[in-house]
Amino acid sequence: MNPLLAQTQNALRFLMSHERVFVLACGVIIGIVTGFGAIGMTRLIEALGEGFDYLHGLSEGWSGYAWPSMVLMPALGGLIIGPIIYRFAREAKGHGVPEVMAAVIQGGGFIRPRVALVKVFASAVCIASGGSVGREGPIVQIGSTLGSITGFLMHVPPRLMRLFVACGAAGGIAATFNAPIAGALFAVEIILGDFGFIQLAPIVTSSVVATVISRSVMGDFAAFQVVSYEMAHPIEMIPYVGLGLLCGVGAVGFIRLMDALDGIFDYKVKLPEPIKPALGGLLIGFIGLAFPQIFGLGYETIDLALHDRMPMLLMGALVLAKMLATSLTLGSGGSGGIFAPSLFMGAMTGGVVGKISNLLLPRMSASSGAYAMVGMAAMVGATTHAPITAIVIIFELTNDYKIILPLMISTIIAVITASAMYRESIYTDKLRRKGVNIQRGLEPNVLKKVKARDIMKTDFDAAPRDLPLNFLADLVMESSHSQIPVLDAEGRIEGVVSRNAVKKILFNKDVLSDVVIAGDLIKGEYPVLLQDETADLAMLRFHEFRSHELYVLDSLEHRKLIGVLRKEDLMDAYHREMARQSSGDVFAYSINRPHRMESVDVMDGYGIIEVEAPHDFTGKPLRELDLRNRFGVTILAIKRSEPGEGAPQLRVWVPESNDRIEDGDVLVLLGEQEKIADFFDRL
Repeated sequence: MNPLLAQTQNALRFLMSHERVFVLACGVIIGIVTGFGAIGMTRLIEALGEGFDYLHGLSEGWSGYAWPSMVLMPALGGLIIGPIIYRFAREAKGHGVPEVMAAVIQGGGFIRPRVALVKVFASAVCIASGGSVGREGPIVQIGSTLGSITGFLMHVPPRLMRLFVACGAAGGIAATFNAPIAGALFAVEIILGDFGFIQLAPIVTSSVVATVISRSVMGDFAAFQVVSYEMAHPIEMIPYVGLGLLCGVGAVGFIRLMDALDGIFDYKVKLPEPIKPALGGLLIGFIGLAFPQIFGLGYETIDLALHDRMPMLLMGALVLAKMLATSLTLGSGGSGGIFAPSLFMGAMTGGVVGKISNLLLPRMSASSGAYAMVGMAAMVGATTHAPITAIVIIFELTNDYKIILPLMISTIIAVITASAMYRESIYTDKLRRKGVNIQRGLEPNVLKKVKARDIMKTDFDAAPRDLPLNFLADLVMESSHSQIPVLDAEGRIEGVVSRNAVKKILFNKDVLSDVVIAGDLIKGEYPVLLQDETADLAMLRFHEFRSHELYVLDSLEHRKLIGVLRKEDLMDAYHREMARQSSGDVFAYSINRPHRMESVDVMDGYGIIEVEAPHDFTGKPLRELDLRNRFGVTILAIKRSEPGEGAPQLRVWVPESNDRIEDGDVLVLLGEQEKIADFFDRL
């Protein structure tokens, strides 16, 4: 073996045996590649921007008018990126962060490598052609993809894959805005939602390294150059509170508008998917005729607001124009981030409030630029529901820490207002439409896959409505539950009888045994669940009724009792689904590794394992081997090492019945654990 290769493998084994050292080292690697990725993205946007400017100049020289190219350039950008996104990576559509969050919570952190390439090009074209989006969302998705690729190459488990994805997201934000602290906070507050040290250490490392790389190439400059602002008078807190309220309302309007336009372009616009971004670009072009400030990132316009160089009415109009333009860009299928548009809208909103404050409190209020800066944080916090990240990133973007109190107050009020009006952030709203409820944690998403009929018990105690008291007393006292359901002649539930209700009249049992029946002792309130409802609803019902069991009905119309679901049944189902999901994650990554994987339990009594094909299988088609009938196992996949340029390439595929086994093939088998053991014994 090559000595250098052997030393490298020994070093990797050492690092992997010391997890904290290993994840920090990987954090450095991810920070380096993400830093260079962010630089490359920025340079590509600049180069493509020059290209579109050249086309704009040609068009203006040919027609003698500037407006045709202003309208058509965003449409041209949409026409370029639409087919590319649709053909190669549909995850590259939109602002990117929700896709990263979905990969973390559902996909074990795995992101397809091609997403980074498609996202780089599509977002750069969209921004350069005038799309009203930012670059931070794409760079977050690109950095997260690079983190995922690093984890994949290192063969790490899903737990660390998710962490590496967050490292990439942190590096992307840090390198884009020259903001290492905000990058780390963005990753833990939005992507992971976990501030533990084990998670934070490699994320901070990646964020810092990416920033160092970015600064070494692009310089150590704040994204926005502002004068030093501070509060002019304590009474200014009143307009700053008003600014927080306005930004909260504006953020909800932005989220709702984007949601609505997403739905319109998805279901109402009857055009081929690859063409829709061009239509969105055309509409943006018409908006840009009146308000050219909405094109692209809009940083120059933000700078004007921060330096109090914009009229109040224009800033007010730009809030609405930018909101509509960004929603059209992303809703139609464009690619880009929402961070920069949120900064833009916040700066304009703050500028308007600042101008009004200057009129009402001429000697007791700061420049409108101070309000613009505070508005940036308030709008970002309200749209993302991440106040800590919003506050810190404005500090790092402006290098101004003197206006901390108004900044914190406005941001917190904006987030509280937005959360009270609409539960979802701009990121989780898109996940909600996909059925992923990230705000309530992993449990509801896991239990959404489980139906009540699949986990209920059909063997349960029940009393007929006309059951006499003496028999009812025996049934209730012998039952392991504190109450039992009462059914009519057709098996419909009428109510429940509790043990306490029976105990109260037991002293008159001999007198009342022929008088009182089960129907006389029922209480009408009892928790029910329909057989097709999911286990996450069962969890809510248990909490709502403070009950230990739910009664499962066939339908609300017939109300026939078909089963009982107890808390322990729900928890068993939850643990099974969590184990199944975890094993599925492990299998998804293990199947692409060049080495063998250990047996993975995927459900009760079943497992997945790899085995090298026996020599007597060589040359035979799967149809002839008939492993299912002979051994009770199913071939899920075949792994084969094939010649490639340089090192051999691993090919993994789901086989068909006429595929033939070759010498050295590895079979991925699914079956009962006993059947798998028998298969090995008979080889």
